[in-house]
Amino acid sequence: LLHHPYESFSPVIEFLRQAAADPDVLAIKQTLYRTGPDSPVVDALVKAARAGKEVTVVIELRARFDEGANIKLASRLQDAAVHVVYGVVGYKTHAKMCLVLRREGKVLCNYVHLGTGNYHPKTARLYTDYGLFSANKELGDDVRRVFVQLTSLGQVSKLNKLLQSPFTLHKGLIAKIEREMLHAQSGKPARIIIKVNALVEEEIIRALYRAAQAGVEIKLIVRGICCLKPGIKGVSEKIEVRSIIGRFLEHARVYVFSNEGNTEVYAASADLMHRNMFRRVEICFPIENKKLQERILNDLEGYLKDNSQAWLLQSDGSYHRAVYDAEQPFQVQTELLQTHLAV
Repeated sequence: LLHHPYESFSPVIEFLRQAAADPDVLAIKQTLYRTGPDSPVVDALVKAARAGKEVTVVIELRARFDEGANIKLASRLQDAAVHVVYGVVGYKTHAKMCLVLRREGKVLCNYVHLGTGNYHPKTARLYTDYGLFSANKELGDDVRRVFVQLTSLGQVSKLNKLLQSPFTLHKGLIAKIEREMLHAQSGKPARIIIKVNALVEEEIIRALYRAAQAGVEIKLIVRGICCLKPGIKGVSEKIEVRSIIGRFLEHARVYVFSNEGNTEVYAASADLMHRNMFRRVEICFPIENKKLQERILNDLEGYLKDNSQAWLLQSDGSYHRAVYDAEQPFQVQTELLQTHLAV
C-alpha cells in the first residue's frame, strides 16, 4: 500500500518498467484518465509493446481539460502497436487500474495495481491518494473481468471482491450503510467513516440520515461540496462533516464500515456523486490485510483529530474552523509527512 505524496509514486512506474522488461510477462492492461505529457507510465507501456507483449490501454478521451492531450497520447500508443480502447459508449472510464499477466511455470499469475488517483507522476506529488499492489487471485480475476468488459463490451460476470460502477457500487454501499444501521438497532457498536471529494448523491445521503437516526456514529471527511447537513436534531445529530484544506489536495476516497468488529475498509476511484455511481466506470476495492487496514484507519483518525486545517460543516451549510488547541496542535498532513520522512 502506498500513500501519495507521503510515499513516492516511483514504485508504480518501476512496476510497469519491470513488467515491460520481464520476458515472462505476457500482457499488460492499463486504464489512463490523466497522465500528463512525457509520461514515464506511457514510456513503459510503449516499451512493453515494442518488446512483443500484448499491451491494452483503455484511455478516456473525454477527461475534462485533457481531451487534446489524450488524443495525442492515443496516437502515440497506437503507433507502438498498443491496443487502444476508448471505453464504453455513454460512460467515462474513471477507474484506476493496471493488470500484469505473468507466466510462472505452467500457471498464469495476475499482478494488479489499483488506485484512488490518476497515473500522473506530477499530480502524485500534490494530491493525496492511495495505491494498492496485490497478487490476490480473486482480486486479479475481478480486474481481468473488468478489462474484458471494457475491451469487448461484454457483460461482467459476478465479481468476487470489487464493487463497480455503474453496476454494483451504489447498491453495495447502501447495503453496507444499512447493515451498520441494523447493528445499531440491535444495540451493537456501529460506525462509518467516509473520505471523499464530494457528497451529493441523494440516495446515499438518505441512507446516511437513516443510519444516524438508528444510532450509527458517522464521520465524513469531504473536501468539496457536501449536500448532507449534519447536526440537525432528530435527523443527523450523529453525523460530523469536516473538510481538510492544507498543503496537499485531499483526493483519496475511502469507505470504512465497522461491521460488528470485523472492519471493512475500501478504497475507490469514485466520489459519492450521481455521475460516479451511474455514468462512469469506477471501481471500489477492499483493503483486506489487517496491517494495511490499520495504516488507513490510523490515517483517518488523524484527519478526524486535525485541529489546524479542518473546517467543520454546520447544519445551516456554513463552515466553521476547528477549534485550535495551542497546547496540542495537530495538523494531519504535516504529521503524515513527518511520519513517512522518519521511516
